[in-house]
Amino acid sequence: MTVAAVLAFGIETNSARAGLLKDALPSAEDACAGVSLTRGLKYGDSEQNYIDIATTAKADSARRPVLLFVAGASFTNDGTSGDRTMRDQAMCLAAKNGLVGVAMSYRRAPANVWPAGAKDVAAAVSWIHQNVDLYNGDRHEIVVVGYAVGAFHVASFLVHKEFQDVDSAIAGVVLVSGIYRPGKDAGEGERAYLDTDASKYDTRSALPGLTSVEVPIVLAWSTADPPRLVTQGEKLRQFLCDAGHCPRTAVLTSHDSPASIFETGGAKESLADKTRQLISQVEARGLP
Repeated sequence: MTVAAVLAFGIETNSARAGLLKDALPSAEDACAGVSLTRGLKYGDSEQNYIDIATTAKADSARRPVLLFVAGASFTNDGTSGDRTMRDQAMCLAAKNGLVGVAMSYRRAPANVWPAGAKDVAAAVSWIHQNVDLYNGDRHEIVVVGYAVGAFHVASFLVHKEFQDVDSAIAGVVLVSGIYRPGKDAGEGERAYLDTDASKYDTRSALPGLTSVEVPIVLAWSTADPPRLVTQGEKLRQFLCDAGHCPRTAVLTSHDSPASIFETGGAKESLADKTRQLISQVEARGLP
């Protein structure tokens, strides 16, 4: 099965369907049933630098595409108790759909400040390049899914080449409900990570640097997000379109997790459909 076929499972953005998403998606425990899990693989020096991998048995020996999930609800260690459950659900569903599912944990503020997150994404991608063949993964087909705070770290990784390690090439990204240009309205967690001095935020922003990124981008946000996140998504889309790099965009109608890209019965304009189109583009170009 190609990646494009796998990602035909999508989020239904119809309002009548949106309310059923929580019930439609399996719990992390159910999602991981029958999946082979490898836990706690170190990719950096911190105890927070670990990777989990989910795979399933496959009859042929073909390399599988890799989905790396970078997801988190906070820049700090506060409010992160559900992050692992969210990542488990996503990577196990990826494995059940014929991919290698990888979930990473990143360093948190206040002990680890900007650009720790971007450096961690780079280090995790480098680790995948060097090791994912052991799990039958294809290092040439790495798609990174950044969700919430994870979307900020993925965007920062893309923009700041100086923070990247060797073997940092990826085939595409999906950015969901992220902050891309912090401002004076930054929350406490953002300030703990970025600095309390807002004058530094422009140089630590992913904008306008994302307008020069060459890998294809899928961009999504939800109408159920706080207004600030909706504005961030809308402005990033406008920046990219003005620069001639209009991204595939999905506007969701409920709070969704990374695992929702595997929701069955996806509509034509769903996040999963946009991601499938991205993968088709990657495959057609023979990237990297």
